[in-house]
Amino acid sequence: MDKHENILFHDTFDVKDVDKEGKKFDRVSRIDARSQTHDMSLILDINSELYPLDAGDKFKLTLASSLSLSDSKEPAAFGKGEANWRAYVNGDEKSLADDFDYVMFGRVYRYDDASGAKVSAFASFGGLLMCLEGDIRHLQNLVVGDTLYLLMKTI
Repeated sequence: MDKHENILFHDTFDVKDVDKEGKKFDRVSRIDARSQTHDMSLILDINSELYPLDAGDKFKLTLASSLSLSDSKEPAAFGKGEANWRAYVNGDEKSLADDFDYVMFGRVYRYDDASGAKVSAFASFGGLLMCLEGDIRHLQNLVVGDTLYLLMKTI
């Protein structure tokens, strides 16, 4: 994948555990994963009916500010207040989502930097939650209140 301005974070993760504390919802699983390159830990809720993962699986995770391949801006029809990603994905133009199996749209709601060099970024994707923890250098592009796309592909 080429370097794009809209890519906020990218790494490959190994699933360490699925539903460690028991299954809370029928179609949702909480995965616990560890990155291969940046020494990051990830806790992520996923729709297990659409995208099942098991302990030992590997996946690429990308966080992006837009799905555009050309630059960091969404098409004109996709303004900040108009969160209608389907209009973009169903268009004639290719998007970042074409290379992934599972895509969610959400918002960063918390950033915890109380523990020094390690920080935690929290995002919600329609109630499915993510906590990505690691070195501040890899998470400095995530800003509270910003929207983002989470894209995953099993490898």
